[in-house]
Amino acid sequence: MEDISLEPVTPDNWRDCAALTVHPDQERFVAEVTYYLCMCHYGDTWNPLAVVRGGIVVGFVIWGVDDDGSRWIGGLVVDARQQRRGIGRETVRQLRERLIAEPGTPNVALSYQPANTAARDLYLSMGFAETGETEDDEVVARWRP
Repeated sequence: MEDISLEPVTPDNWRDCAALTVHPDQERFVAEVTYYLCMCHYGDTWNPLAVVRGGIVVGFVIWGVDDDGSRWIGGLVVDARQQRRGIGRETVRQLRERLIAEPGTPNVALSYQPANTAARDLYLSMGFAETGETEDDEVVARWRP
C-alpha cells in the first residue's frame, strides 16, 4: 500500500490529527489524539506522525526510544471511517522499517491491552512476539529483524 505516508505533525495538519475518532467499542483501548499530542509536546519520549492517504489524514501514530535503544510504537489511531482497509498494518510496517533502520536498534516494541484482540492479532501476524513483559496494564510485544 504505497499510497500511505507517515508525515510530521505540523501547524497545517495537527487539527486533522486531533479530529480523528475510533469506533465506540475501541475507545477503551486508545486515548484521544489530543492526549497523545500533549504527551509528545510536553514530554521527552514520544514523537508524533500523521498517517496520510491521498492527501488526507486518516490516522496517527507516535514513536519513541527507550533507555535500552528499543524503538517503541504507540498511540496508533486509524479513523473509524478508514478502518478495515490495511491502513493500520501499513502504518506499523512502515514505521517498524523506519525505526529498525536506526543504528543500534535491538528491536521494535509496542504494547496493547489484553482485551484488544484485534490489535493483538494484527501485531502477531506481523511477526511481533509477546515477551512476558507488561507496561502498566498492557502486554508488550517486540519485533526483531
